Amino acid sequence: MFLGEDLLAYLVLAIGGAMAVGSILAIVRPPEQVKDGDLPAAPVARSVVFAVVGAIGAIWALASLLSG
Repeated sequence: MFLGEDLLAYLVLAIGGAMAVGSILAIVRPPEQVKDGDLPAAPVARSVVFAVVGAIGAIWALASLLSG
């Protein structure tokens, strides 16, 4: 198989981890200077939901990779 048998698990791990970390950082460190048309801070509810969904995907992918 092209790029290995665990390609899907690696992709879910990468995307889920990036989604979780990015959403958490958007809450913790909002932009210092707001550009015209941007929000001053990330919507907290949406960011928390994205962080939870990303973390679940990353944990699931990690468990799939470690289990065999």
